[in-house]
Amino acid sequence: MSRRDFLRLSGLLGLTLTGASSLLAGCTPTATQAPTIIPSAAAQKKVKIAVFHGGPINDEGWDMLHHQAMLAVKEKFPFVETAYVENQPYSAEATRTLEQLATDGANIIFLATDYSDLMYAAAVNHPETIFLECNGHKAEGNVGWFYVEHWDPSYLIGMAAGLMTKSNKLGYVGSFPYSSVYTSVNSFHLGARSVNPEVTTSTVLVNSWFDPAAERQAAEALINSGADMLFGIMATPVYLQVAEEKGAMAATWTVDSRAFGPNAYISSCLSDWVYYYTTTVQKYIDGTLIASEPTLLPIGKGTDRDAWGEKVPEDVRTKVDAVREKMLTEGLQVLKGPIYDTKSTLRVKEGEIMDKLYLYSKWDWAVEGVTGMD
Repeated sequence: MSRRDFLRLSGLLGLTLTGASSLLAGCTPTATQAPTIIPSAAAQKKVKIAVFHGGPINDEGWDMLHHQAMLAVKEKFPFVETAYVENQPYSAEATRTLEQLATDGANIIFLATDYSDLMYAAAVNHPETIFLECNGHKAEGNVGWFYVEHWDPSYLIGMAAGLMTKSNKLGYVGSFPYSSVYTSVNSFHLGARSVNPEVTTSTVLVNSWFDPAAERQAAEALINSGADMLFGIMATPVYLQVAEEKGAMAATWTVDSRAFGPNAYISSCLSDWVYYYTTTVQKYIDGTLIASEPTLLPIGKGTDRDAWGEKVPEDVRTKVDAVREKMLTEGLQVLKGPIYDTKSTLRVKEGEIMDKLYLYSKWDWAVEGVTGMD
């Protein structure tokens, strides 16, 4: 089960995550706001895009954000025809639906989640259609993938946690020991260590992408063991709610979820697909789109930290935002050596910068100071 699978389930909670419609409020990431497009002669040809969702578009999370990106395309390019399907199964039925979208004339199909072989089968039969998969792994011919560089905002959130902790014990609620989880917790921990070398990060994996009861147990166990700052990669705001109840602090993923813990909320590792969708369509119209070119969206162009929570001190905001500004304006790379693993083995040499594709899908070891991942 991929990480995208669980996000389609978040709608089952019946939660309303306030602020999700303005993902980067307070962060001023101006690059995420696509420019208004004036149709040119090249744009007069028929263009149709479709979005393929694993869950409901009203899930107040992952699929909702992809649907908003499609609506942004329609607003910027009124002449582009749009279509979408939601709640698609992870079975051969998905392949048939993708083939139908292609047959119906979709020039580009954006998949909001990883369907892997189910998508590849359709792509082979429809070389005239471009298939772009979020969190995918194949880039060849008419197939490509895109994702966010979530490690940068995770690092920033870690900095805030490292500056604010009183116990020097951080907690992380994860799903499985997958690369995306390693990258998330490691980035969070290294951000904290950059400002507070004494911190440790305890991780509890719940062996599911969606298990609110297990997430609650994990959060309670972490706080009871002394952690006063929590982070995680889960869809629900459960661990934020636990932090609120127990007087701890927490940061979340995907959307602004402060409504579920206004006193505990630090920030969130946001996702925003508007920039990618609109620029991809523009490239298609211009005839410059290369489908097989993978895309990792950097901070300010697809991911960012959310506006700070009410209880985050001003001096913490100032210090962390100075690093964020360098990420945006200077391309600052914070994940560089020396980095040691939990057995004190040097894994990243002094001054060596970790490759983005490695961070995306190959980081499968925990850094020194992180427990619960090995």
